Amino acid sequence: MDGATYQGIALDGDAALALLEWQMEMGADVPVMDEPVDRFDLPARVAAPDLPPIAVQATPAIPPIPTEADDRAERLSQAEALAAGAGSLAELAEVQERFDGIELKKGARNFCFADGNPKARVLILGEAPGDEEDRQGRPFVGRAGRLLDQMFGAIGMARDAADAEKAIYITNVLTWRPPGNRDPHADEIQTSLPFIRRHIQLADPDVIVLMGNIACQAALEKRGILRLRGQWTQAFGRPALPMTHPAYLLRNPAAKREAWSDLLSLSARLESLSV
Repeated sequence: MDGATYQGIALDGDAALALLEWQMEMGADVPVMDEPVDRFDLPARVAAPDLPPIAVQATPAIPPIPTEADDRAERLSQAEALAAGAGSLAELAEVQERFDGIELKKGARNFCFADGNPKARVLILGEAPGDEEDRQGRPFVGRAGRLLDQMFGAIGMARDAADAEKAIYITNVLTWRPPGNRDPHADEIQTSLPFIRRHIQLADPDVIVLMGNIACQAALEKRGILRLRGQWTQAFGRPALPMTHPAYLLRNPAAKREAWSDLLSLSARLESLSV
């Protein structure tokens, strides 16, 4: 800053720097040119040109996360469609075995569809396969199954009878064994119902025997087999008789007397339907 002047007075560099610092301390923040500038006379800012509006893309809607209820409804809809499309028992067995809407399928050994004479006048609806049924792929083949055969043999009926009048046809609410022989869950029963209904339509029995609580829950939406047993009702549009399950009779032999009474009632009902 050598040779600087202030109001005509020559200043050396140190004096000019000190004077500048003093002016800044006094609040000066705009330099003054040699000639005055009329800032009100400055040209106006040039207006920005009109630009086309920017198109804003709509954020795509996020689909809702499927709920457990949605999943149940979807599985039930699939079961209904598959069951309705089956024109024979063989076709029903095929589509039901392929159906993946019941998780029990993943842990079971075999699919247990039915046993006995499909032309029989009596259809027995049991609960679910046990260990022995799971091994053989047939319902009612364990201890309870052997007692079942003895019970119906006492009134002249059998699963291997060729004559439809003396035959029985056996199936279960569930075709896959629940782990540990636990009771089927309500969701599993509900998903199985379309197949049960179609099974009964195709077999076309005169009478249905509801063996145990689970069969009554599926067919009547009721439980309490000791209260329901022996009382004729309607299930799937047909006469139905609730009876105690043979597994219960094995644990409670004294209840066999009531089971015998129910078998006699069944025999009399079949006789009356034949007239």
